[in-house]
Amino acid sequence: MNVEQLLAAMTPDVYERLRLAVETGKWPDGKVLSDEQKENCLQAVLLYQARVAQSNEHMTVGESGEIIHKSKSELRRELRESQSNEQSIARFKQDDI
Repeated sequence: MNVEQLLAAMTPDVYERLRLAVETGKWPDGKVLSDEQKENCLQAVLLYQARVAQSNEHMTVGESGEIIHKSKSELRRELRESQSNEQSIARFKQDDI
């Protein structure tokens, strides 16, 4: 399977499962990943992040494979922009409830 076929077959749900497996070292059923599985999952996750996912995390992999590290000011600006595009969240004080 080549890279393009892998990306075409990988859904966001599969990506999240692989990412979680890499982070925890375990599959969702609790089985431990082998070293080869960790390596393959990590490569797939990084490839998906670089080519498909437009991540708003502070550190991710760019399209050309370079690591992108956003500053605090960039993260704040993106947060303000995303909040202005979404509806406001209802906020209450403890005594209001």
